[in-house]
Amino acid sequence: MSTLKTLLLAVDLATRKRDAAMQEVAQAEQALAAAHEQMVQLEGYAKETETRWTVRGQISTTPELMRHHYQFMDRLSHAMELQKSVLRDREARVQACKAGVLQAEIRLASLKKVCEKKRITMAREQGRREQRDVDELAAAQHRNFSVNPTVGRS
Repeated sequence: MSTLKTLLLAVDLATRKRDAAMQEVAQAEQALAAAHEQMVQLEGYAKETETRWTVRGQISTTPELMRHHYQFMDRLSHAMELQKSVLRDREARVQACKAGVLQAEIRLASLKKVCEKKRITMAREQGRREQRDVDELAAAQHRNFSVNPTVGRS
């Protein structure tokens, strides 16, 4: 029974590890969603700024102002490139976490299978012990009847 208890403890631990891995996936997916949202905001801001400057440029602007605008747009483009890098990192993290969940699921399934095999083996052994006890009792009764045939007859 000690082996079965150990296996059940291992199943419980594997279940907790799987649950923790699933929690990591959820957190990684939330971080990815936040990074996507930030990228959408950056893209929207860049588009809005470009539209605003296009309208302004048609009215009137100085070359100095245009140079500042282009520098600002370059910085904004750089920020968007950095955000793309963040997105790639977050996507890789999500994939790694999902792989961790898969490994945890495989480990848990394996432990459950071993545990079930152990239960079956123990049940078989118990059945054999019970059958042996019944056989020994029957043999003892048969010996007692053979030695003393009047016992049990009234």
